Amino acid sequence: MKRTFFGVAAALALAASAPCAHAQSFINVLTGGTSGVYYPLGVAIGKIYGDKIPNVKTQVQATKASVENLILLQQGRGELAFTLGDSLKAAWDGEEEAGFKTKLDKLRTIGAIYPNYIQIVATAESGIKTLADLKGKSLSVGAPKSGTELNSRAILAAAGMNYKDLGKVEYLPFAESVDLMKNRQLGATLQSAGLGVASLKDLSTSSPITVVSVPKETVDKIGPPFISATIPANTYTGQDKDVPTAAVVNYLVTSSAVSDDLAYQMTKLVYESLPELQNAHAAGKEIKLETAANGSPVPLHPGAIRYYKEKGLIK
Repeated sequence: MKRTFFGVAAALALAASAPCAHAQSFINVLTGGTSGVYYPLGVAIGKIYGDKIPNVKTQVQATKASVENLILLQQGRGELAFTLGDSLKAAWDGEEEAGFKTKLDKLRTIGAIYPNYIQIVATAESGIKTLADLKGKSLSVGAPKSGTELNSRAILAAAGMNYKDLGKVEYLPFAESVDLMKNRQLGATLQSAGLGVASLKDLSTSSPITVVSVPKETVDKIGPPFISATIPANTYTGQDKDVPTAAVVNYLVTSSAVSDDLAYQMTKLVYESLPELQNAHAAGKEIKLETAANGSPVPLHPGAIRYYKEKGLIK
């Protein structure tokens, strides 16, 4: 009996001390508001991970997007996050004005995804047709300290304005902004998102709109990571012409606390599941493996580097 007891005890001790090869991992995907682009893409990625990574449980969390996502990653409260490139740079640099009290040094990039288009949409009855027309009018600039709100500050500054020049500033997520516009309580909204964002599609089908252009000379005043881009005609109901605007690249980001093997699988499955992401939202069509390893202001995760080396994107 004694020999049997000690044999069992030794086996249990050995099992307890050895790493569990089949331990369940958890991936919390940090997205944005449910009416934006981050959320449906995040839901698709969460399902892909849950289906294809053994012993992984996934959760998709709606958030205030870029700034909140990066702070949650640093705090260990997420494993994958969507973010705008300018917010990512501000987080890495620890820019307090952008909402980061200290440098977020645990951030690591998975890869570049699609560009966010700065989409300034006004109700037709507001009379807002240009950036200058926003003076004295009401504008929703996005949730406080969100990536969209940082974009709003940059665009207005390049156009020679700030919030004091506006008649009223609303700090609202996309869907809430559109609700106010439908109720004639708001003149315009600035939404930084992929083309065809649900909130603006909803607005354009319910009332006449004007898509306000951001001229190339305004974009050039801001500089990188902003680039000139075009919102193609008929992206929204009633928009019958191409509209010049600005764009900023989005990134998928993780934490240095995530293992190399898990980060490798996370990276691989994103860029090898592009049809699923394209089905989740039109913005998925702009995600390209060829540009995935480019331009991040934050170091790539070693697991991502391993995948990109396999694909010949990094030597």
